[in-house]
Amino acid sequence: MKDSPLTEPAFLVLTALAEQPLHGYGMLEDVARISEGLVKLQAGTLYTVIDRLCTEGLIEIDHEEVVQSRLRRYYRITAIGATRLSRESARLARHASVATQRLRQHGFVIGGAA
Repeated sequence: MKDSPLTEPAFLVLTALAEQPLHGYGMLEDVARISEGLVKLQAGTLYTVIDRLCTEGLIEIDHEEVVQSRLRRYYRITAIGATRLSRESARLARHASVATQRLRQHGFVIGGAA
C-alpha cells in the first residue's frame, strides 16, 4: 500500500520531532523556525495533527512532566515515522528537482525575485 502525501503541518511536525522529543509549544516554535515563519500552526491544528500522527504510529509519547502545575507531554518520532518522513522528503525533492529543471530550461531565475 502506498502512503498518501503528508500534509504540510504533519510534514513539519515530523521534521521538528526528527531532531529531538518536543512538547506542543516546542513544536509550534520549531515549525515556525523550519518554515522561516511562513507556517504558524494554531494549537487546535497542532493537536489534531499530533492525534493523527499518534494513531498512525508515526509519533508516540516520549515522557511527561509537570511544569507550573500543568502537565507537559513530550512526543518523539517513531522508526515508522522516520521512514515515512524520509520517503516524503525524497518525494518532495524529486518534485522540486523537476520544477527547477523546467524553470531553468525556460530561462527563469531559481530562487530569485519575481
